[in-house]
Amino acid sequence: MSHSAYNKQWDICQSDLGDLLEFELPPVPPKPEKDRVVVFQNLVVLYVRYIQVFRKLEECYDQVVHPQKRRIIRPILDGCIGRILEIKNEMVLLEFSEYHFFDDVLADLKMTPSDVEVPIPKYYLRENERVIREREKVLGTILAKLGPQDEGADKTDEPTMSMESAVKIIRVHERARQGRLRAKLMRNIREQEERDRLAQQLGKPALDPGLAATKIQKTWKGFSQRKKTERMRAEELIFVGMVPPPGPVSLKHTPHAQARKTCSARHMLQEANEKEYIAALSSVKDRLRDVEGPDIRETMQDEIRQWFIEVRDATGKFPEYPDEETGGSAAIFKKIEPGETEPVKEEKGKKKGKKKGKKGKKEKKGKKKGKKGKKGKKGDEEEDEGWKMQPSNFLGNVKTQEDHYKNIWKKRDETNNFKQKHEVEIIKADKRLELEDEIRVQVDQLMREELKNLKLAVDRDKGAKGKKGKGKKSGKKKKKGKKGGKGKKGKKGKKEKDLTADRTMDSLYEELVREGIIVRCPKTHLEEYLGEYNYLGMTLRNHSIEPQPSLADVRRVVTENCILPLGSSSVHEKAPHVKSVLICGPRQTGKKMLVHAICTETAANLFDLSPANIAGKYPGKSGLQMLMHMVFKVARALQPSVIYIGGAERSWMKKVPKTDKSDPKRVKKDLPKVLKTLKPGERVMIIGVSKQPYDAEVKALCGVYQKLLLIPRPDYASRFTIWRKSIQKAGARITSLLDLSSLAKISDGYTGGHIAVACKEILTDRRVAQLNRRPLVASEFVPSLAKIDPVYREEEETYKTWYGKTPLGKKRLKALKGGDDDDGGKKGKKKGKKGKGKKKKK
Repeated sequence: MSHSAYNKQWDICQSDLGDLLEFELPPVPPKPEKDRVVVFQNLVVLYVRYIQVFRKLEECYDQVVHPQKRRIIRPILDGCIGRILEIKNEMVLLEFSEYHFFDDVLADLKMTPSDVEVPIPKYYLRENERVIREREKVLGTILAKLGPQDEGADKTDEPTMSMESAVKIIRVHERARQGRLRAKLMRNIREQEERDRLAQQLGKPALDPGLAATKIQKTWKGFSQRKKTERMRAEELIFVGMVPPPGPVSLKHTPHAQARKTCSARHMLQEANEKEYIAALSSVKDRLRDVEGPDIRETMQDEIRQWFIEVRDATGKFPEYPDEETGGSAAIFKKIEPGETEPVKEEKGKKKGKKKGKKGKKEKKGKKKGKKGKKGKKGDEEEDEGWKMQPSNFLGNVKTQEDHYKNIWKKRDETNNFKQKHEVEIIKADKRLELEDEIRVQVDQLMREELKNLKLAVDRDKGAKGKKGKGKKSGKKKKKGKKGGKGKKGKKGKKEKDLTADRTMDSLYEELVREGIIVRCPKTHLEEYLGEYNYLGMTLRNHSIEPQPSLADVRRVVTENCILPLGSSSVHEKAPHVKSVLICGPRQTGKKMLVHAICTETAANLFDLSPANIAGKYPGKSGLQMLMHMVFKVARALQPSVIYIGGAERSWMKKVPKTDKSDPKRVKKDLPKVLKTLKPGERVMIIGVSKQPYDAEVKALCGVYQKLLLIPRPDYASRFTIWRKSIQKAGARITSLLDLSSLAKISDGYTGGHIAVACKEILTDRRVAQLNRRPLVASEFVPSLAKIDPVYREEEETYKTWYGKTPLGKKRLKALKGGDDDDGGKKGKKKGKKGKGKKKKK
């Protein structure tokens, strides 16, 4: 796409955003809505529309090369991300569920699930490339010093082999090789003898040339027609969508490759324009200081002197010069009515204050009378007020940036700026304000001295020397009072002790790497976590059936709760604060893969505090205290950071097995304390992983982990996608002989990890090499799947029962089952209160 195309896309985004702001910031606040279904539909529509704007803005910010435009798009983009997280939080509080289904809204808006897929901003990684490279370099040097520990551990586990057994194996294989060669030679000899024998029997009779030509034509025409029919049928199936189109022979000249090449070229142009813009900021400011600086200084001094004279004429004395804390001379030139001075304005303010005081007394009297009348109406007012949207922390900033866009960029003529370089006039306007602030500080110092000299001259003329002495004494008394005040302010709460104040951050980082607490995260992107959308969510809910979330929903929830807040500091400061997340589900469902994806997409450091990993490290109470202090000190310094806890349920188990010698309850007391110290803006998140959460105490576990994400078994659509992608990843080509639909059907209960294990076992290098002669068939995977135990229905029900005992699960069950009972109870209460009122009247 061209520069103008992205400018048009940005303009469309701003118009859509303007419509959303008009809806969310009406002049008259809307009335509370009592119907929960209507509220949810409104929230979903807002959510979907913000995601559409977010997707377009993210593409614009990634591809627009104009440096000043990118500085406006960025806060709007962060504001959209924050607003999406706020709306998501409202949906969770309304429905008491982390997973939401809105396929009916997508059908009404004529959209597909891919249109509302929450993207991960590319600037999370692009703007941190240098930091990532430096971190990988430091981590690599430390691990190189330690040596290949993992390889040594594997060698010790390998079984030893004696010389005799090794020679025996070599002999067996050599004899087998020789036997295969001898058998091949004998087969060739037998075939040759058979051909000679047939030739002798036939006697090589002569064939009629016309008959031979007819046979050749018949054979060729049949062969060509069959090939043509097969080709037409394949094209028809591809057109209908029953068969995927064949992949390109060369990936260099595909449209995707060309698009990637264009994107990389635009990124290079972005960097060049950014360097020119940064250089222009300092050069333009220096030029303004030399050319306009003296005129600005003289104008300020003349205005301040004029203010001295006006106040002297109005009040009979010179004014007090404003302090630097209040803004200095900037406080003098605030917008006031023409012809008025500051003292006159203050006097008017005092008069208004008196009038307000009288009105306030009357209002208080009215309130006291009103309270008596309200006591009798309490029963009527106890009705449900309805739902109301909570105030947003992002809409104000988005509105400001939208106004900035309308004033500067909406109607700006850029016909001469084909290369999208920076605008010098905009830089001048911004730097002129900065220059005025700098010059104002210098002018304030000069004018304070001038005002002081003027006051001394006036006092000298009046001969008021005695007043000066009194002023000095009173000044000394004030100073004493100030000292006493400072002493009181000094009493503050105790600060946490820094146990490693004498150590550098590099030494702490190196120690944690040596101890295996900081680990290198394998590069795993979230798009590798395969799964399809659930198209029957709202249909099942309308029939009073609670739908099962799909793996696409898991991907969406992980993006919203973990990746989007961790990636941006401005979003993390104002968005709903999520400190800890527990990812739980059956084995091989990709829980640890999600943790790695979170770290990869946000460029976060990974700290491993699993009970098995910290067993035997930093022993004792003081050692554990030092470990937690070091981990969270380094995590805060190197944000974003993820604290990973594998087997999270073991720390809160009711009874620890005697065979477990890792002391899993070691961090049980310290972890909740550290969680309380995490504040908004500190991009540190604790992510626990558990495959048996039902073994832990529910109350204690939910007290530590703020969000609980339950991963289900993959449904049919997700299994079909996982099979197809896994087979293609192994290097095999999917043909019509491979029935993926049947394979996805018979693998019900198997997770993505189980399918990956089966593909790895079957699709070896030797089997891939044989695919041209022997195509892949679905039945080959059945024996491998038969060796693996699937996730049975009983196990899945155990997870659902456990989740129903969590706080959010209880609220969800109550909302599903007890809605009608609650309404009936409320009606009964109202009738009872009315009856009591009648008795009192009698």
